[in-house]
Amino acid sequence: MKAAVVFYSLNGNTAFAARRAAQALEADLIEIAPEKKYPDKGFRKFFWGGKSALMAEAPALKPYAFSASLYDLVVLGFPVWAGNMAPPIRTFVRDNREALRGRRVCAFACQSGSGAETAFKKLEDCLGGALSAQLILIDPKDKPSAENDAKIDVFCELCRRE
Repeated sequence: MKAAVVFYSLNGNTAFAARRAAQALEADLIEIAPEKKYPDKGFRKFFWGGKSALMAEAPALKPYAFSASLYDLVVLGFPVWAGNMAPPIRTFVRDNREALRGRRVCAFACQSGSGAETAFKKLEDCLGGALSAQLILIDPKDKPSAENDAKIDVFCELCRRE
């Protein structure tokens, strides 16, 4: 099964988990990023990121190499902002929605607090279908643990199932 892990990360937690999942799945790793960076510190980080997420914005992305036809499985990774997926993932899904149809799509969310369940529901609404597997991680880079590694391994096994 050919797989891709597509992710957006602001402070490195999602990138950390994406690398781990890509390794476990022997998947291509595809990082997406908005053309205009979000602030990554202080009040501005929470204000602009939260506003962008709550308003369901879909920012323009820097060019990335992805062709859904190459993959049987696509794993999406994102930080949770104000109970939403980070806006760059919204743009990616919007731009690739038709191409993702008929593919197995799983997702993991990194958060410091809560809101991932709501973010997954909104992601499924954007995709127009259910996710095959979901995983919630609490700051996996900032708080590494054997438990998180085990959760990622179980998630990857669920993603592989037909």
